[in-house]
Amino acid sequence: MLTAAVAAVAWSGAALAEVKVNILYLRHEVARPPVLSNLDPVPENLGIAGAELAVNEVATTGRFLGHNYALTVLSVPPEGDFTAAARQALGQAQLVLLDASAPDMLAVADLPEAANALLFNTSSGEGRLRDADCRANLLHTALETAARSDALMQVLQAKQWRRLAMIVGPKPADQDFAAALRHSAAKFGLTIEGEKDWTFDTDLRESTMDEIPRFTQDLPDHDVLLVADETDDFGRYVEHNTWAPRPVAGSDGMVPTAWSPVIEAWGAAQLQDRFTRQTGRGMAAQDYAAWIAVRAIGEGVTRTGSAAPATLRARLLDPALALDGFKGWSLSFRDWNGQLRQPVAVVNARALVTLAPLPGFLHQVNEMDTLGLDRPESTCTAFGGTP
Repeated sequence: MLTAAVAAVAWSGAALAEVKVNILYLRHEVARPPVLSNLDPVPENLGIAGAELAVNEVATTGRFLGHNYALTVLSVPPEGDFTAAARQALGQAQLVLLDASAPDMLAVADLPEAANALLFNTSSGEGRLRDADCRANLLHTALETAARSDALMQVLQAKQWRRLAMIVGPKPADQDFAAALRHSAAKFGLTIEGEKDWTFDTDLRESTMDEIPRFTQDLPDHDVLLVADETDDFGRYVEHNTWAPRPVAGSDGMVPTAWSPVIEAWGAAQLQDRFTRQTGRGMAAQDYAAWIAVRAIGEGVTRTGSAAPATLRARLLDPALALDGFKGWSLSFRDWNGQLRQPVAVVNARALVTLAPLPGFLHQVNEMDTLGLDRPESTCTAFGGTP
C-alpha cells in the first residue's frame, strides 16, 4: 500500500509538470479558379477553424495536468515561398498541421529542420503520400481519395447498383478522383459502362434542362451516374437533369466524405453544435481533419505527459490507440504508412446515407482497412515495412 501511495504521488507530480505544446497550422494559400456557382464559397478559415476548436477542447483537459497548448497559424500567399516559411516556422514549433499540396508537403517533410518534427497532412488525399512517397515524419488525418471511392463502391455494391457511367471534369483533381473511382469499381466488382469528359465552358445556370439531357443521352444504360467534379464546378447541375432518371454519386449527389454537417449520431451533434457556435457555419471535411489531428496530439500528450514529437509519434502509431472521432468507430493510425483509419460517411445534401465500411466487407485485421490502400498493396518503406 505504501509503495502504491508513493507511486501515485510521483505520478501526480509528473502529470502536473508543465508541458508546453506548441502547434503550428501551416497553410499554403491557393488561387482558386472561378466556378459556375457561388452558392458554396470556400471559407477563409477552412481547416483552421477545426484546429482552433480542437485546441480549445484539449486545453480544457490540459489545464488540470499542467499542459499548456498554443496554436499558431501561418498562411503563406500563393506566390510565397512556402518551403522557406516552413523552415523558419519549424524553429518555433515541431508539431505541424500542413494544409498544402502534396509537393509542398514533401518539400517540408524533407527539410533538415523537420527531421525530428511530427507533421500532419490535413488537406491532401493523394495516394502517393501514403505509398511510394510516404515520409516517416508525416501522418495523415486527411482522408485518402481511394478510401472515399472504395466507400462509395461498397455502398453501390450493397445496393446492387452495379452498372455505372461517369462524367469526368477537366481539372487534375477531377482526373485523380475519376482514376480512383475506376480502380474501386474494379476492386468491388462493378462496371463502368461508359464515360464522357465534361467539355462545357458556358454558363449552364439558365440552360441545364436543355444541355444536360442532350449531353447524357448517349451514355450506355446504367444504374448510377458517377460525377468526378472535385472543384465543385458543374456537378450540382447534373442531378435531376439527366436523360435517364438515375441516381448521381461521386462529387455530387451521394458523396463519400470524411465529415459533413449532416452527421448527427455517435455524439457528433454536440461537436457540430460547438463548431457552429464558434464559426457560424457547418463543419467541413478539412475542418474535421485538422480537428482530429489536434485531438490526436492531445491524446498523446495526455497519455505520455510529453510533447516531444518522437514520443507522440510512438504513441499515435501504437496499435492500442483508440481515438474517439464521433463516427461510431475507434480511430487509429496505420503503423505502416501513417494514415488515420476512419470510417467514411456517404451522404446526400441533407442526410447520412450510411457509414462505410459496410457489414459483409471483411478484413483479416481491421474492416476499415477495406477502404483505401491496404498493407499488401503499399510500397511505403519509411515506416519500417517492406514493399
